[in-house]
Amino acid sequence: MVTDVCAPATRVVRDAVVRQVVPVLSVVTPLGWVALVVGAAMLWTSFAYGWQEAMALGVLLLLLVLISGAFIIGRTSYQVTLDLTRTRVAVGDSAVGGISVVNTATRPVMHSTLELPVGRAVAAFSVPRLRPAELHEDLFTIPTTRRQVIMVGPAVSVRADPLQLLKRQIRWTEPVELFVHPRTVALGSPAAGFIRDLEGLSTRELSNTDVSFHALREYAPGDDRRHIHWKTVARLGTLMVRQFEETRRAHLAIALSANLDEYTSEAEFELAISVACSVGRQALIEQRELDVLTQRGPFRCATGRTMLDDATRLEGMTGRRDAVHLARRLVDTVPNASVVFFVVGSNVTPAQLRSCAASVAPGVRALAIRIQPGAAPSRAGIAELTVLTLGSLDDLAIVLRKAAA
Repeated sequence: MVTDVCAPATRVVRDAVVRQVVPVLSVVTPLGWVALVVGAAMLWTSFAYGWQEAMALGVLLLLLVLISGAFIIGRTSYQVTLDLTRTRVAVGDSAVGGISVVNTATRPVMHSTLELPVGRAVAAFSVPRLRPAELHEDLFTIPTTRRQVIMVGPAVSVRADPLQLLKRQIRWTEPVELFVHPRTVALGSPAAGFIRDLEGLSTRELSNTDVSFHALREYAPGDDRRHIHWKTVARLGTLMVRQFEETRRAHLAIALSANLDEYTSEAEFELAISVACSVGRQALIEQRELDVLTQRGPFRCATGRTMLDDATRLEGMTGRRDAVHLARRLVDTVPNASVVFFVVGSNVTPAQLRSCAASVAPGVRALAIRIQPGAAPSRAGIAELTVLTLGSLDDLAIVLRKAAA
């Protein structure tokens, strides 16, 4: 009973001690702990065995740690602002940012160092002695050589002694995500002509209300009288109504294979991502419905930005979920697609492409873009599937014109 009553009070005391002690101990660097431990060991050796040399070394080490405290004592009062000009850039574009520091204290602040993690690297900025309300600014450039999400920040001010025995860090900003989107190319209307039909692709299913006229038939109770063809009624003397074919509204579906076993290199996989995003952006520009699916799951396709953000986060995988498995999932996930793209690597065989085409419903146009860096643009056919070979992203408009021809 006594233990149960004392437990809450014990936890309160323990938490208070942790809050006070942990910040103090956190300023000691690994080298500082070595100095403290060795210094204490030397003092113990001196008292145990009477070694004056050990006494001198122990006192020296502990004195160095004590003197190091003078370099981190004091309160730092900054207003730090981290500003990225753009948080979304394409591979190869310049990603420029700036960091500004203002002394918000009423007295001058001594020199310090500001550390800014950028991905796995850490950038260090030297902040000079600042008078009250004085501003210091620094600019930096982030390399964007490959598709990735780079975490920039948080900005941390660092005060340390010359020997790096003690180090005091204060966090000033929150981390910011920098999206390095895959490179894409703009496609003109001629290149995207295969999805130009705003009224959709006709099917063989008949409907009483649609936009693709099929034939005339006799009027039946319940038919919409607006569809009566009065000229034929006047000629035949019988009520006749128009009958239509159902149509699919232009709906583009892209199956982007993320199985690395189907690609010969990382560059080939990156080219496939760029191709899928270029076609997807064109569909969104033309206000088509769009779905992009990978083995990792679907992309958010509400806007071009969300699609590119998800493409940037995409990671390759290995295993049995190949392009054929993805094609079957796509058909189940997007049953109303009117145009289907399969974006695959050069290791995908014609037999696999034929299986992909077999999973597509009749009346749906299916195209496969086979990525093969360095290859000349070409077009071939496998059953009802149009196979386009692409060797460079700059040739995408060319191969799409071949598909539309």
